[in-house]
Amino acid sequence: MPPFLRGLTLSLSLIVAIGPQNAFVLRQGLTRQYALLAALVCALTDSLMISVGVLGVGAWLARSPALTLAGTLAGAAFLLWYGWKSFRSAQHPGTLETAGQAQQSPRTVVATALAFSFLNPHVFLDTIVLIGGASAGLGSSGRMGFLGGTILASWIWFFGLALAGRQLAPIMKNPRAWQVLDLIIGVIMWVIAAGLVWGAVQGK
Repeated sequence: MPPFLRGLTLSLSLIVAIGPQNAFVLRQGLTRQYALLAALVCALTDSLMISVGVLGVGAWLARSPALTLAGTLAGAAFLLWYGWKSFRSAQHPGTLETAGQAQQSPRTVVATALAFSFLNPHVFLDTIVLIGGASAGLGSSGRMGFLGGTILASWIWFFGLALAGRQLAPIMKNPRAWQVLDLIIGVIMWVIAAGLVWGAVQGK
């Protein structure tokens, strides 16, 4: 899989899971309260942390073959665990509530979006550690393509939630929809993990 598509699919697989950022942007879209502003803040913060992961952590790991292998295998192991977790979640699908949000000011929306982005440890784990480690085995050009794919996925997803909030909210309240989504995420995670391991083995 080309680095750009690998980054795009990996980022989308990580970002579509139910989480504070998604719930917040979706609620803003549902209530039409500065939804695009919320999406912009979340996309910018994700882009910043993804860049740190790919250009910082990933580039640092790439300086040493041993570190590259360790980072790649660690990323693959995490993906396998994440995929297994998605399959388990599919057995007990969740829902997403979008009602009961009061009127908010633009400043409050920005502050809340920043809090959901920077105070959520899963965001750091996904963007900096996992995505950074997954890019370790790529060359400079491949890493930039991977970075472009991961950032594009973030922007597409958040603005898609903001613009289609009213249409997506009823679907996301359906446990069956999340069950199907969890199964798709699990498959994608395991396929990407297999690709990382295969690339590490071939690189020896």
